[in-house]
Order: sequence, then C-alpha cells, then structure tokens
Amino acid sequence: MLDIQLKRNSPLHKILSEQRTDYHVYAKSPEEKVRLLIVRDLTRLGWEMNFKANSVQIKPPAFYDKQTVKDSMQVKRQESLAKNAEWINRHVEIGRQNLTDGALAWESKIDPVVEVCETQKQLDIFRFFRFYWSSPYSDYVGRRIKLLIRDNALPNKPLIGIAALGSSIIHIPDRDKWIGWNKETRTKNLVYAMDAYVLGALPPYNYLLGGKLISYIVASNEVRNIYQCKYKDKVTNISNRTANRLACIFTTSLYGKSSQYNRIKYNDNLLYIPIGQTKGYGTLHLTDETFNAMRDLLAANNILVTNRFGDGPIWRMRVIRTAAEILGFDADFLLKHSFRREIYAIPLASNFKEFLMDEQSKLRYYDRPLNNLVDYWRNRWLYNRKKKSIVREEVYNFSPEKFKII
Repeated sequence: MLDIQLKRNSPLHKILSEQRTDYHVYAKSPEEKVRLLIVRDLTRLGWEMNFKANSVQIKPPAFYDKQTVKDSMQVKRQESLAKNAEWINRHVEIGRQNLTDGALAWESKIDPVVEVCETQKQLDIFRFFRFYWSSPYSDYVGRRIKLLIRDNALPNKPLIGIAALGSSIIHIPDRDKWIGWNKETRTKNLVYAMDAYVLGALPPYNYLLGGKLISYIVASNEVRNIYQCKYKDKVTNISNRTANRLACIFTTSLYGKSSQYNRIKYNDNLLYIPIGQTKGYGTLHLTDETFNAMRDLLAANNILVTNRFGDGPIWRMRVIRTAAEILGFDADFLLKHSFRREIYAIPLASNFKEFLMDEQSKLRYYDRPLNNLVDYWRNRWLYNRKKKSIVREEVYNFSPEKFKII
C-alpha cells in the first residue's frame, strides 16, 4: 500500500476524493503536483483509494487486466506521439512509399529479405514505423541491430515489418532461474543473449499473419549470421569475452500470452518457449508528465540526478526514488507495481543452456534457413489465413495513402 501524506482540508484532498482521472493538474507547489499526478496515473490503473486523517492510502489491484494495460499504453503512446509529432509528420510520405497496396500484397508470393539498418534513411524508416505500435517508443542501449523486413517478390520491395535486437536486460528472475544462472554466470555470459525488443508486421501484411512471419525470421540462421558479422571483432569490457556468439534470444509480451508467438513451431519444435513473467518492476505505469514533474520537484530542491549515456531506465528509477524521499512515500512499492510481461525464449542452439552455464564451450546451432522457415509459415499459417473472406477484404481495403500514425 502506498501512503501519501495529505491534509484533509486541502484542495488536493477534494480533487482526489472525486476519483477522476481526466483532470489537468494546477498545483501550488511541485510537491502537490507530483502527488496529484501519481494518484491520477494509479487510479487510471484501478488502484483503490482510502482516505485517512492526514493521508490517502492507495493500493493496486490483484492484477491488471488486458484492457487496463492497453488503455494505459495508449496514454503513454499519445504522449510520445505529441512529443515527436513534427518529426513524424515530416516523414509520412517516405513511410507510405515503403508500403504497398493490399491487392498487390494478396497476390504476392511473399519472399522476405532482411535489410540491416545502417544509413540514416534506413534508421528513419525504422523509427517512423516504430511509432505505429501501441506500446510507447523506447530504445535499448548497448548492442543494437535494427532490421527492415521487405517483400522481395514485389517490384518496390515494400516493408512486411520491422524487428530489432538489443542487449539483454541485466536481471530477470524467471529468465535467470530457467537458464540456471546465478549472478556470477549471468554477468559473464549475458553477452551471449539478446532481446528482441521490436518485432511486428505492418499493414497490409499484418492481416496475413505477417507478425508470425517476422517471428520466424528472427529465429533464422540469417539473423544469427547478421549478429555474428556485426560483432565478430567485439570484446566485452567487463568479462573480456568475444560478443559474436548468440546462444538465445528473449522477447516479452506486454498483454499476457501472445497470439503472435503462440504455437510457432518448426520441425515439431516450439521456437518461442514461454518461460515465466517479469516481476512488474519499472516505470511503465507512470506517465512522462508525472516523471517530468518529479524532475521539476528535484530541481526546486536543488537536486541533480545525472543522466549518463546508457543509464536509460536506471536513471528514471533514480529520479523516482529521489522524488519519493522528498515526499516521504515508499518508492519501492510504487516501482514494483508496474506491468508484468510474459517472457519467451528463442533458443538458437541445442546446448544453449550448457553454454550459458559455462558447462560447454562450443554451441551446436540449430539449422534454420530463412527460406525453409518462410515455406513452413506459408504452409502452416498463410494459406489457411487466406481462405477467410474477411481477411481478403481487410487486405484489399488497405492502400498506403490511407496510412497514418497521428
């Protein structure tokens, strides 16, 4: 339970007692503004308020249902879109030029080719379409590979979807337990894992289960080889290990069990293995408006929490913790009631666990040629999907000129 100090007769008490979540915050002090915004964010998520003499006690629900999480992500997405609106609007045309008409996609044999983002134009195309997703835009620090997946069967090679790999998050208890890692082995061998932090299809291919196709492609020999080529000469600073061997990829689903990753098999083996959930510890449930108000509160108290390159989420947590100390409430409790994500593992070698546990020194990679994976996807998923008249209608109704993000 979060206990926020509050005088019963204050204007703040009256606003909170109405339990509205659509109010604009006009506060007399930075402290009052942060308190208001925190409670607003949490009541949007279904937290319950209980008023005491000089405080309001607020506690989370037993779990967040899918719609609550989606609604919260929409608030954060709108914040991100507003912040980047000028840039997005400048790139609408280049975005549309990289899509195709639904009729052409329907008739296409769909022959995916993987393009690594290296030029500024490629990075801009990736960034533009990343704003299409419901989850707010964020980027990983450390190692990163951004990919554009194009349909080589059509003359203009339109985008089927995008994907990105980034350095794995340092500590995820369910993942570490599943592998068998302790802190020492994790520190040494985390370099051999990556997170797929973007993975999805664009219209009209998303109507044709293009998301599953992108998921297959991420597990392919070709993507593994792209990683190996990029990091073949890289050595880690901490453990002095080469970073070019990739044993396993991990990804998460924000809305529980993922229909995109569900039942993805190849040669009777499950490619995306559900291995647990994140602990829901983070800042995703708090809006940028609240976070920026916390920064203003720190500035008003002459406190600077530095943001060095690479700090990312750690810096945001330090800001929240420092603001909590000023306001006198439990930051740990606030941070640990974010959204839990479903975790999926994509093993790339039959002995990936033994390798990650330092029990074996060489990886025995699975052989998953991209063409074979695509053929499997066509036979298992695409042909049945195209039998549905409503799917054909959705695909045919799409034209690039209609595409917009804002």
